[in-house]
Amino acid sequence: MKTLLFEARRLAGVCALVAAFVLARATFAADAPARVTLSFDKDWRFFKGDQALGASHKLDDSAWRKLDLPHDWSIEGPFDQNAPTAGDGAYLPSGVAWYRKTFAYPPQAQGKRVFIEFDGIMANSEVYINDSLVGSRPSGVSGLRYDLTDNLSATGPNLLAVRTDTTRQPASRWYEGAGIYRHTRLVIEDPVHIEHWATVVTTTGIGSNSATVHVTTAAINQSKAASDVTFDIIVSGPAGAIFTPPPASRPAQNVAPGQIASFAADVVVSNPQLWQLSDPFLYTATVRVQAGGKVVDEESTKFGIRTAEFKADSGFWLNGKNIKLYGVCLHQDAGAMGIAVPASAWETRLTQLKKYGANAVRTAHNPPSPEFLDACDRLGLLVMDEAFDAWSVGKEPADYHLYFKDWWQRDEAAMIQRDRNHPSIIIYSLGNEIWDILPQKPDPAPDQFTGPMRSIDVARDEFIPMRDLAHQLDPTRPVTLAVVRPNVNNTYANGFADLMDVVGQNYRDNELAAAHRQNPNRKIIGTESYKTDATWLALRDNPALAGIFVWAGVDYLGEAGAWPNVVSASGNLDRTNFPKSDALQLDSWWSTRPVVHIVRAQAASGRGGRGASAVANWTPATSAAHSETVSVYSNCEQVELFLNDQSLGSKPRDRNDNPRVWQVAYAAGTLRAVGSNGGQSVARDELHSAGVAAMVLLSAERPKLPNDWDDVLYVRASIADANGNTVPSADNLIRFKITGPGVIAAVDNGLTTDHDPFQAVQRHAYQGTCVAILRSTADTGDITLTASSDGLTGSDITVQAAPAITR
Repeated sequence: MKTLLFEARRLAGVCALVAAFVLARATFAADAPARVTLSFDKDWRFFKGDQALGASHKLDDSAWRKLDLPHDWSIEGPFDQNAPTAGDGAYLPSGVAWYRKTFAYPPQAQGKRVFIEFDGIMANSEVYINDSLVGSRPSGVSGLRYDLTDNLSATGPNLLAVRTDTTRQPASRWYEGAGIYRHTRLVIEDPVHIEHWATVVTTTGIGSNSATVHVTTAAINQSKAASDVTFDIIVSGPAGAIFTPPPASRPAQNVAPGQIASFAADVVVSNPQLWQLSDPFLYTATVRVQAGGKVVDEESTKFGIRTAEFKADSGFWLNGKNIKLYGVCLHQDAGAMGIAVPASAWETRLTQLKKYGANAVRTAHNPPSPEFLDACDRLGLLVMDEAFDAWSVGKEPADYHLYFKDWWQRDEAAMIQRDRNHPSIIIYSLGNEIWDILPQKPDPAPDQFTGPMRSIDVARDEFIPMRDLAHQLDPTRPVTLAVVRPNVNNTYANGFADLMDVVGQNYRDNELAAAHRQNPNRKIIGTESYKTDATWLALRDNPALAGIFVWAGVDYLGEAGAWPNVVSASGNLDRTNFPKSDALQLDSWWSTRPVVHIVRAQAASGRGGRGASAVANWTPATSAAHSETVSVYSNCEQVELFLNDQSLGSKPRDRNDNPRVWQVAYAAGTLRAVGSNGGQSVARDELHSAGVAAMVLLSAERPKLPNDWDDVLYVRASIADANGNTVPSADNLIRFKITGPGVIAAVDNGLTTDHDPFQAVQRHAYQGTCVAILRSTADTGDITLTASSDGLTGSDITVQAAPAITR
């Protein structure tokens, strides 16, 4: 009876708590919101060049270009063989630029604090409000937040001005862009409010029927009087379920002016739905702060309930399941979009990479945009979040080594505090191929090597505080480095490697495996790898190796070598997201589904500079009698190859997972491969010979285009023969025209030596295709894209404009 009575009282208490929460939410919704967040992306003025009065109201900027953010001005070009950025920076422009925005005092700001937030400004930024400097930052990839309150005018217009400077070059080993290239917003908060990035959500225990979620946060009192502060924590789950900590665990705290109140609570979540690769379910934790008897701030954080662990003997485990990390390295540009990348463009790329077997991403070599991590959370991709490409020893004359000593702590903290609630992130990398730990200059080494090497003791003194800061800010995730040539430079022998939680190494997989054999307590991961069969076998046959991250996931701007190349062609996908032979090979190794892909050998040269050594087409340069080397990438037990329905024989799966290879006397027609398991056909692939180019065909990735900067649509134009087969040798100029509520944001192809502007309405095809990237300008209406080319039949495609969506 006592048990029943207790249970009845408990249920009544829960019901009362939920009812109180619902009532409070309803009451709060009727009043002004506790926190107001306003997008600050629209209606800026832009000037490329320096201005002595750039921060002043005295300057007339009416002739400046009007634009919306995010904006990467460097991607607008032109490509220039003599550009200071050189090949590493894709031969694109650099320099000083100004952005200015005039705005009225927000009516919601009366009696509140007003902050400006930038997700990233490239680079060496200075931010001014009404002539006053409120902050500066060398890093172009750190999130920024400045308090504008004391410099705002309640009556006159307010001027926010931002100066960016990428003049000193080369500043990076890859394309870094320029400008305010990520989102910005105005945040209006009560003087008593949650500290920036203070809320942390972790899972401290998962049982069969419940999980314990630990939430910590902090609020600061920026008012002139002491205040009694209380916190509420609400975790929202599937089907509207709500979970909260007991009321007794949320006492009031008296907070003096300028002081901070910290808070922590455990929330028990019933029947938790785990975040996993196949079903990345996300919960929401809402923190509410009350002061003076009213809600003064509210912040919601998405998170996942999951466990992640690296083990020395068996690699990586997610939710108690041993998983190999099949990863790719990604820079932050998206070809024609530069570094100002819409969220949907990342979703397109990441979805394509996952389609071909990838389950993990390394952010090479800097923190990515928030939208990138949000997409990984939603898609179920694991992330190695990386901080730096250089410490004290530079790789380029003007890279981060100039700022490391003064800024590393703030920049590392900004990455971890911003990112630590993302369930996709499983490990932090604090550096890539850091030269500080090398006792000698690498051979071969870039000509831009900028200074003397440091001793290993100095490197230890640099790394240990960085590692310890990461542990302090996020004790739930391990730390690694992407070490280069550890055996040559004694990284294993001198003990430096064992300062890492997980030992990371770039390439030379056999050395990494040997390091584990030398010390079986080492946890190991391949932070950067080739796409070779040797790498695959090292991963497949070594349980201790947690995973690899191949270089690279997608072709990227810069690191291009000699002109006329402006792009590195090392990706699984080209810049238009089209799969290359590397993606097909990795798919046969990484995917669990039956896979069959046909390719034929091709010389690794041509217009693309560094073209693929195999191509997925059956249209060689000549139709004269000759033999072709045909490979089939497959994980099936047997693969049979057919040419025009004539069997060319069946081949079993090789014990080392090498491709099945045939020498085939060329004949035009259809090349088909059929994979079977247990005698049953489970997968197939076909290639068709293309004839003479006859028409342009258009295809869109989806039928609707939301009206939002973060939504773009890739429309692929293909030069095809009369039967619809893509003609891989076609390089026709394709002209685009758009009607309806939409614009052509950019055009692109996969050619690494193309110097035509991306902001255009025409593009040459490369290997038979190119893309037009569309953006909607309204919530409704038909957007029609028409493609034409001289001597070919044109075509059009229509998609529907739609309202913006919430991600």
